[in-house]
Amino acid sequence: MVLSNTLMRSDLDLPGVAEVYHGKVRDVYHLKDGRTILVATDRISAFDVVLPRGIPHKGQVLSQLSWNMLQATAHIAPNWAIASPDPNVVVGHRCATVKVEMVVRGYLVGHAWRTYQQGERMLCGAEMPEGLKENDAFPAPLITPSTKADEGHDEDITPDEILVRGLCTPEEWETMCRYALVLFAEGSRIAKERGLILVDTKYEFGRTPDGHILLIDEIHTPDSSRYFQLDGYAERQTKGERQKQLSKEFVREWLIANHFMGKEGQQLPAMDDAFVQSVTERYVELYERITGEQFVPADTEDINGRVQRALEQWIG
Repeated sequence: MVLSNTLMRSDLDLPGVAEVYHGKVRDVYHLKDGRTILVATDRISAFDVVLPRGIPHKGQVLSQLSWNMLQATAHIAPNWAIASPDPNVVVGHRCATVKVEMVVRGYLVGHAWRTYQQGERMLCGAEMPEGLKENDAFPAPLITPSTKADEGHDEDITPDEILVRGLCTPEEWETMCRYALVLFAEGSRIAKERGLILVDTKYEFGRTPDGHILLIDEIHTPDSSRYFQLDGYAERQTKGERQKQLSKEFVREWLIANHFMGKEGQQLPAMDDAFVQSVTERYVELYERITGEQFVPADTEDINGRVQRALEQWIG
C-alpha cells in the first residue's frame, strides 16, 4: 500500500498577512484587508487531541465538501465564504468568533447517548424524552451548545449560562438558534436525497465588524457531523442492530477500543497504514455520497507549495 503525502502544517508566505493561527485541524491566515484564509490540513483530532499521523486527502475532502455545503445553504443563512482558490482552501470574510458551538442533535447518539445512559434527561438545557434507545430520533432536533475552547476540551453549557457569561447577546443567541435549525433542516434534506441521515452536527458563528452574525468555519463535513445510512435504518433500529454510519465517529470508537479517550495518563495507540488508508476511504466515500460527485484527488507531491502558488495567484 502506497499512501499519498499529507499536509500536517502549512507554512505560507503571503502578502498582507496580519495574523496566523494553527488550530487542531486548520491553519488560519488573517489578512490586513479583512479576509481570512482557512487551510484545511490533513491533521485529524479526536477527544480534542491531534493524532500523530495525517490522513491523506482529508484536508481536501473537508475543504471541498464544506465549500459545496456553504454554497448550497447560503440562501437560508449568510456565511463567511468568498472563494476556494485551492482544493484545501476556503477564503472568506474575517469575523470575531462567537465562543459557542451550536450543536444540533436529531438522534440520540454519541455524547447524548452516553449522558442518557447515566440517567440524565437534560443536556445543555435541552430535555431528552424518556423511553428512547440508542440511535432513536428525537421528536424534534435539539440544540445542545458547548463552549468554543481555544485549547483543550470544549464544555457543555446551557443557554442561560451563555447569556450570564456574556458569550453572546440574547438577540445573537436567537439568531444563531434560528440559523442552526434551518441549516440542519436543509442539511437533512440534502442528505436524504443522497440516501443518508444527518444525525447531528455543529455550527460555528462569527460577528462581522458591523455586528452581523455569519456562519463560519466548516459545515456538514465528517469532522463536524454524523451521518447514518438511510436504507435499512428503521429495520436495524427495530432489531437493535448497530447503525451503518459515515462520520468520524468510527475513529473515536477505534480509540476507545484501544483504551484512549483523551484523558490524562492515557497513551495514544499507533495508527498503522491500513487504518490510515481506511480513514481516507471513509472520508472520500462521504464526500461522494453527500455531493453526488466523484472525488478527484489533488496533486500531493508538494501540497504546501501548491497552496502557496494558488493563493499568490488569487491574491495577486
